[in-house]
Amino acid sequence: MTQHAHGTFEVAITPDEPEGGIGRFRIEKTWSGDLAGTGRGLMLSAGDPGQQAAGYVALETFEGTLGGHAGGFAFQQLGVMRPDAQELTYLVVPGSGSGDLAGLGGRLALDIAADGTHTYDLEYTLD
Repeated sequence: MTQHAHGTFEVAITPDEPEGGIGRFRIEKTWSGDLAGTGRGLMLSAGDPGQQAAGYVALETFEGTLGGHAGGFAFQQLGVMRPDAQELTYLVVPGSGSGDLAGLGGRLALDIAADGTHTYDLEYTLD
């Protein structure tokens, strides 16, 4: 059965040394709401965000609770920015669940408000 988790997260992104024209960043998140805990990850990016033309990929591990179930899992992200649109794919990595979250699958929808608040809707299944 498909379920939904809602809430917000705060994110801190710290740049690392770029390599071969590819930007590298460390990600730290604090998740609140139905998904509560911490996330840590790495992001690689290329392009020119100042011209609204860029892309990134990221992997993030999460530790905490989801709907009262404790454990961990990983997210995989793919983002593309164009002057006329943005695309974001944000998935739970298959096979990455641990603890009570073993067997987790899902997709996250993200909204970033004008004030910078990150709101999520995680549609998920848990075997």
